[in-house]
Amino acid sequence: MDQPTRPLSSTAPPPVKPKRLLSLDTLRGFDMFWIVSGEGIFHGLANGIKENHALVRNPQNWTIASTPDLSLFEKMLIGISNQLHHSPWNGFTFYDLIFPLFIFISGVSMPFSYQKYFTEKETGYASAGKIYYALIKRTLILILLGMVVNGLLQWKGYEHIRFASVLGRIGLATFFAALIYLNTSLKKQVIWFLSILVGYYLLMRFVPVPGFGSGIFTPEGNLSAYIDRLLLPGKLHRVVYDPEGLLSTIPSICSAMLGVFTGTFIKNQTVCPDPKKKVWYLIIAGIALLLIALAGSFLFPINKTMWTSTFVLFAGGWSIILFSFFYYFIDVCSYQKWCMPMVWIGTNSILIYIFAHGLFNFESTSQFLFGGIINTIPIAWQQTGVWTGVLIIQLFILKFLFDKNWFLKI
Repeated sequence: MDQPTRPLSSTAPPPVKPKRLLSLDTLRGFDMFWIVSGEGIFHGLANGIKENHALVRNPQNWTIASTPDLSLFEKMLIGISNQLHHSPWNGFTFYDLIFPLFIFISGVSMPFSYQKYFTEKETGYASAGKIYYALIKRTLILILLGMVVNGLLQWKGYEHIRFASVLGRIGLATFFAALIYLNTSLKKQVIWFLSILVGYYLLMRFVPVPGFGSGIFTPEGNLSAYIDRLLLPGKLHRVVYDPEGLLSTIPSICSAMLGVFTGTFIKNQTVCPDPKKKVWYLIIAGIALLLIALAGSFLFPINKTMWTSTFVLFAGGWSIILFSFFYYFIDVCSYQKWCMPMVWIGTNSILIYIFAHGLFNFESTSQFLFGGIINTIPIAWQQTGVWTGVLIIQLFILKFLFDKNWFLKI
């Protein structure tokens, strides 16, 4: 068979510059905001309200509803604070959405990031080796950085090193999602997506765990935890399992693929060229995923730690809905000035995550810079003052980096 030949011209065609979605950077920054300073601010506000109402000093099984002297605004702030905790096991909170949302966003960006590759592939100039090298390098760097965040450089012994990490899961999930995206058609991508979710359920449901049996979805008895205890080196984050363990990383690929499907739909100008209609279709798709997940939760609970198939669908549904609103207001309606602080965070999200989780003590810096002001605030609200100072410092640094065009690109 004749091999395809390149065009006679030795000059490659000019690269196609993909349109950048400002909503994607904004949503990424919004997502990261909560874990680098936002949760501290809102926990501080909630604790201040509780202290003022003597709820901290008298914490016996109170609820918002049983405290009628709280204003609607105070109830809202406490409600937000309550959502900034992970579910104890089964269930779903806003805080459970942050991690899969970040993976989803990475998936949305793929159809735009790889547009140049597919254009060059059509003309015979694509270099598969180059793109796979970049993917492998990015994945290994993220795994290593995740271990550094876990304390690798302190080196307290092999048995005390936690190899699994948030950054490692991001790297692995997006790596395999990218491989599927780059090498298969949309139809086959959907088949991969469904096969992974169904296959993961079948493994978790029917493969027996020694001492527990099959289909046990408890912290100790589920198959994912058993695989972690059996194969994951070093220490486990929760002793009997790791929330970023081996087997549970497989369905996280589907969280990225949901982003790939969303990005592909947004980028496609043939199926639905009207951006406003696209938003409606995405919202409908998000609601459909929520309903499917809720129905499926009777068989396979919505659980972040096990990253169950229903969790993928439920978090994915909320991710699509949230992205739809950001996309509509920022990219379709061009309401953009308000979002720049989130863009500063979103364009250097990995950098601020690493700094906020061990490499830099923002709280101490906030106390050093703003301690005089913070000490004039009533004690009940000083936690809020400290974390507001943290946010100011972070935004100052990130805006400086943004203005200088300095970004941590992995």
